[in-house]
Amino acid sequence: MMLSRLHKAIKESCPNLANSVQIRIKLMAEGELKDMEQFFDDLSDSFTGTEPEVHKTSVVGLFLRHMILAYNKLSFSQVYKLYTALQQYYQNDEKKTGIDETDMELTNTDELEGKMEKEELDVPLREEEISCSGPLSQKQAEYFLSQQASLLKNDETKALTPAFLQKELNNLLKFNPDFAEAHYLSYLNSLRVQDVFSSTHSLLHYFDRLILTGAESKSNGDEGYGRSLRYAALNLAALHCRFGHYQQAELALQEAIRIAQESNDHVCLQHCLSWLYILEQKRSDSCVLLEHSVKKAVHFGLPYLASLGIQSLVQQRAFAGKTANKLMDALKDSDLLHWKHSLSELIDISIAQKTAIWRLYGRSTMALQQAQMLLSMNSLEAVNVGVQQNNTESFAVVLCHLAELHAEQGCFAAASEILKHLKERFPPSSQHAQLWMLFDQKIQFDRAMNDGKYHVADSFVAGITALNSIEGVYRKAIVLKAQNQMSEAHKLLQKLLIHCQNIKNTEMVISVLLSIAELYWRSSCHTIALPVLLQALALSREYRLQYLASETVLNLAFSQLILGIPEQALNILHTAIEPILAHGAVLDKGCAMFLVAKCQVASAASYSPQKKAEALESAILNLNEAKTYFAKVDCKEQLRDVLYFQARLFHTVGNTQERNKCAMLFRQVHQELPAHGVPLINAFK
Repeated sequence: MMLSRLHKAIKESCPNLANSVQIRIKLMAEGELKDMEQFFDDLSDSFTGTEPEVHKTSVVGLFLRHMILAYNKLSFSQVYKLYTALQQYYQNDEKKTGIDETDMELTNTDELEGKMEKEELDVPLREEEISCSGPLSQKQAEYFLSQQASLLKNDETKALTPAFLQKELNNLLKFNPDFAEAHYLSYLNSLRVQDVFSSTHSLLHYFDRLILTGAESKSNGDEGYGRSLRYAALNLAALHCRFGHYQQAELALQEAIRIAQESNDHVCLQHCLSWLYILEQKRSDSCVLLEHSVKKAVHFGLPYLASLGIQSLVQQRAFAGKTANKLMDALKDSDLLHWKHSLSELIDISIAQKTAIWRLYGRSTMALQQAQMLLSMNSLEAVNVGVQQNNTESFAVVLCHLAELHAEQGCFAAASEILKHLKERFPPSSQHAQLWMLFDQKIQFDRAMNDGKYHVADSFVAGITALNSIEGVYRKAIVLKAQNQMSEAHKLLQKLLIHCQNIKNTEMVISVLLSIAELYWRSSCHTIALPVLLQALALSREYRLQYLASETVLNLAFSQLILGIPEQALNILHTAIEPILAHGAVLDKGCAMFLVAKCQVASAASYSPQKKAEALESAILNLNEAKTYFAKVDCKEQLRDVLYFQARLFHTVGNTQERNKCAMLFRQVHQELPAHGVPLINAFK
């Protein structure tokens, strides 16, 4: 509404007031900023005195109080923009004073009222309606920010794309650069795309605006300023830690600790202590630091930090080889905290932790049970309709484990469906996408190796290395070993072994030792392989890695077979094969049954004819079972060896028809996948 039209409307309803309004607006517009400040001071004075000019509870009083409150919330830059807008409003009316006002009037009063209502109606816009043409109202901006923050937390796929969201945030900050919440959402948006510079810039601006606008001081008294400073340093330390800048993170954390100690802020100090453990968890005394953190968190009534500390302790002790029952008891205690305080996010993390622990100990059945439990749970957090729940890192971890478990059992179609769902739920730009990317590359690598396509498997090594350097180097050594490049594979495995021993990655150390032992077999250095296998067995039993221990025993049995003591090999096989058949991958089951058949045939040489025939028949049955396992994962190299071995056994027992059948199948596979000249007896897997 133009100023002249406003003046006319006031004059028609209250002639005495119209002239005062015009004088006041002219005084403010042609004067200085202090004149507008004086106007709002005068408004506040109208409520004071024994007989105030306006009562606070009247309609006019409520409107004036609302206007004064909105003005007081403005920052300096916003007050200045309001003043310039008032000047522009007054000057535009002055320029049009020569125009006939009757030509500018609306034809009827209803049309005027309808336009006023349309212009002044304050409703939140839909995402696609937000444009950079002008500023949003305070309510619209707050609704937009809260909506996008909720989507980033619960279902990132439904949030705006990082580029478009940043464009809208820049639009908001252009008209209101002191909007702290917009800077924080910009920080979260930069984290989505791993932009360290922009995320640091937005985080610092967020805390700067909190201090400048006085938002913290209003809610926290005189401590607000210091509180913003110490939590700014703490969040900066967390940000640097996330991007792997540990030295900068330690400096920022020291600053946060210093300020928190000066302010006697125990809660902030507890958060600092938790991050200090993360930075120093490779040190030997980090466990003591973590235990102290848990005790202090319980003392100060911080269940979230206490639970995270307990779960970190469980993880640390799992890598240290503690028994599973003690770890599960500790997780049970943390679960009580979760359910008591409705910490749904930590409930999900706890279940994902149990899944990973069972996988570490080689109990795939228990891991599958925990994964299914998390997938079937409903989140305790109330989210909007249509927003997917459990869209967190723990959910991604469990789905990745589930995909790997299906792939190990030869259910590649089911694994592909799970990975497809992961790609939809966690797009490549999301922060948890690297999890499914790594598992996807590993599954494709294993399939290519099973199929004998080593050049294809080698093409996946680069992708695995980019996501996990240790895993990538190990897979490269496996490819070199399969291609009979023994010296190159041995050099690579030796370097990897030293590195894993330094960082105390026991699981990978054992896997590397088993691969080195296999290299010695292929090089006919059977006696040298035994100390390596015994070292792997000692480590796996010390750290209670049952599945790796069983696999090591199978390798020891194979060494005894090569050294000419198949009876002893057959005895120790019976102690190790049960965990393999119960929890092992299909490929490992097939290798175990194939090894049992080899030992049975080698042991039968000294048997009586009748007992020898029974042993050979049993070996043939075990070979049939092994053949079924290998066919399920399409492992052509092992399938070829089984068919060759079966044909020889059928020839020995005089079953010509089955011998010819196996020989024909062997020839077909052999033409598709020629042998590399490695003797059959020297290959276990």
